[in-house]
Amino acid sequence: MSKSIHAIESKAFYLNPNRSVAVINYNEEYIQDIFQLINSQGFHNLVELYLAESQRAVTNKVEGLKADTYINILKAILIDDKPSYEKYGNEQILKSIEDFYSYYRSYFRVSLINKHSSAIVKGNFMNIDNRFNEVVIHLYRAIEEKLQGFTNKTYRQINAGTNACVLTQSIKWNTPQKYQALESIRFLDTIMLRPPMMMHTKSNKREGVFSATSNNPIEKFDGTQKDWYCFPAKIGESLAFIYFHRDYFVSGIALANLFEVADEKSIAGQKPDEIILFGLKKTEGDVSHYYHDEETDIWVGEVPYNDKTTYFGYMKKMCLTVHNLHMIYENRLPIHGSMVNISFSNGKTKSVVFFGDSGAGKSESIEALQEIADDKIINIETIFDDMGSFAFDESGNIYAQGTETGAFVRLDDLSSSVAFNNMDRGIYLNPELKNARVILPANTYKHVVEHHQIDMWVYANNYDSKIGLHQFPDEKQAKETFIAGKRKALGTTDEIGMSTTFFANPFGPVQEEAKTRPIIDKIFNKLYQDNIYVGEIYTHLGYDKSKDSLQESAKELLSELMNN
Repeated sequence: MSKSIHAIESKAFYLNPNRSVAVINYNEEYIQDIFQLINSQGFHNLVELYLAESQRAVTNKVEGLKADTYINILKAILIDDKPSYEKYGNEQILKSIEDFYSYYRSYFRVSLINKHSSAIVKGNFMNIDNRFNEVVIHLYRAIEEKLQGFTNKTYRQINAGTNACVLTQSIKWNTPQKYQALESIRFLDTIMLRPPMMMHTKSNKREGVFSATSNNPIEKFDGTQKDWYCFPAKIGESLAFIYFHRDYFVSGIALANLFEVADEKSIAGQKPDEIILFGLKKTEGDVSHYYHDEETDIWVGEVPYNDKTTYFGYMKKMCLTVHNLHMIYENRLPIHGSMVNISFSNGKTKSVVFFGDSGAGKSESIEALQEIADDKIINIETIFDDMGSFAFDESGNIYAQGTETGAFVRLDDLSSSVAFNNMDRGIYLNPELKNARVILPANTYKHVVEHHQIDMWVYANNYDSKIGLHQFPDEKQAKETFIAGKRKALGTTDEIGMSTTFFANPFGPVQEEAKTRPIIDKIFNKLYQDNIYVGEIYTHLGYDKSKDSLQESAKELLSELMNN
């Protein structure tokens, strides 16, 4: 059923059919039984929206009714007033009820409870949300079983009421004068997800790169406490305040599987390193930008409210862009890649960083390694899945550090074993479409931000027809390949065919190439001084979708890691 009617709101229930988002505020009204639910204004609004949509192609006379009449039919069923509803036909009503139930569940439904610094609320918020879900499914089953005339033999305990519940809280942070408009916006404090979560957005691909703007985006912000929320994220060692309009709750909640939620202690009295404003009414060119507020040393990102930016990639990559820019200004090198710690059966442990732009074959290389290893690999631990950084410690040694606690990966890239083993924790985005994605938790924040040594750094080469592994003999050749950032685009972004991106990273290094180059020089110089393996793995993904060639390359990689 298409959704193209405007958002509708009661005191406690917000519905936007164009974004498939429903927000339920338990502080305003908490539904505790089926009669309170069926008599609520929010339920009336939902019925109204459902009937307005279904009447576009009426195949059922029940769906041609007014909302009040429809609700009166449901009430009559509950009290066994058969003369008041049987004239519409039990089968017709039952069919409509099934469609109505499915219509509500097609929304991403998030409930909110404002914490008010109450430990009692925090300890019970999941029970509060569970009770609402029980009321919703009870109403559906009571009507269904009365209409069909018998009780069910099979019951499916689905998430009938909500997909997620969030505790929110107002926290006083170190707010510079120009950012005072953000002070009233509540932070997401604690999040309860009901996975697996199937979420749908109007867009399924990210386009272009983010550019600088000469004006601070905060000047355009006119959001209210009712419409906006803030996900406080720890991105690497940065503190980011990610503000989003409630119509972007799909992306806002999905962040919970990708970044660590900052606690109250990390927020109170602190100034963030980065601020993202997601869902501004207007931006220059209706595209996304970033701004460096040098006076406060805050990196500010802006993302406009439109259909394109509903794709989660915009949320993730804007967060990582401003974070990476912050890293560059801290003399750290942003790494677009995946890092894993591999434990082998011969007792060795190696840390490997796979490097390259989207679609180059970073994740695929790790999977191929797992598939061909048999019992030679005991464990592969993900340190970061998409973005990390290299930096120097106080002794002048290089270490790697991650940014995300989760992984945002294409479903097509996952083996069936990985996909199904993690299904119960995943947030799935547009699973029926090309470029379908899943967000999976991967590691703890504490471990992600530890200082990890680097044993091997390989460029994922998907454009050459060669097979195997190649070690660069000198620093010059290695830098040329890594800086060129060549790849054969596979349709994961708006690029097609051969492309080049400075240092394979359009999220920071491209925007600040001049500042990034000296850091690259220092990193490569030190790696070669320390005799760290720097090379490339031929993934063949631009040529051979069968993965046979990649597995041959993975065998060479496995031998190098175990024997040298």
